[in-house]
Amino acid sequence: MDNINREAYGAAADKLAGYSASADVAAITKVADETLAVAALLRREPRLRRALADPARPGEERAGLISSILSGKVGAETVGLLGALVSGRWSGPGALLDGVERLGVDALLAGADRGGDLADVEDELFRFSQIVAGDPRLAGALSDSTAPVAARTELVSSLLEGKAKLATISLAQLAVAGFGGRGFETSLTRLVELAAAKRDRSVAYVTTAVVLTDAEEQRLADRLAELYGRSVSLKVDVDPRIIGGVRVKVGADLYDGTVARRLAEAKTALSK
Repeated sequence: MDNINREAYGAAADKLAGYSASADVAAITKVADETLAVAALLRREPRLRRALADPARPGEERAGLISSILSGKVGAETVGLLGALVSGRWSGPGALLDGVERLGVDALLAGADRGGDLADVEDELFRFSQIVAGDPRLAGALSDSTAPVAARTELVSSLLEGKAKLATISLAQLAVAGFGGRGFETSLTRLVELAAAKRDRSVAYVTTAVVLTDAEEQRLADRLAELYGRSVSLKVDVDPRIIGGVRVKVGADLYDGTVARRLAEAKTALSK
């Protein structure tokens, strides 16, 4: 979000935080599901998106419009949150849609946090992304933008139901729809990072040739925490192709100490 959109989002985010501090998990999850349903509506209705993001309309008028559409169809808390959201100044209809989706995600994560499941949701999303990446046919089916979203979300449900938290399933289904206009794999990665951020952590994607021991993982996590000044959530992938060493990616930072990289550099130097 740019600065204008961050300011517009802030009022609704603050309102959600206040509500989540006292509401139970079921109530927060209901708000999340309703908010994501409204995001799906806005994705289908470009004229409504434009009307709700129109800077020529006063914020109170836009809040009244969303209230008139949703009252009686979703809970009063959801109407209030979305009213606060649309009354802000948005850079365009697409940014508003992203804001509604993000509010739904934040509500799902708040509910998971309230229920003590947030760390599990973060790990389940990452493990699911690994499973999909390791199966080209599955990755193709879930990423196929020509296939109906409903069919792909049903596939996600069939794969995860009974094996993952409800919040994980909802977030994975949102990734299929394209969270924030992203592709499926990128959406999953972003959702993992948002879950970690909710726990005040950065995500470190670690690739090793062999499985790390618990002690080795802890030493690496502690070292990265020193470097970044906050706790770090390790997401470890074992790939024998790197031969040895370790590759670590945190945000835009990449530390590649793998044997495969050093061999490639040596081969390049010898060929000059």
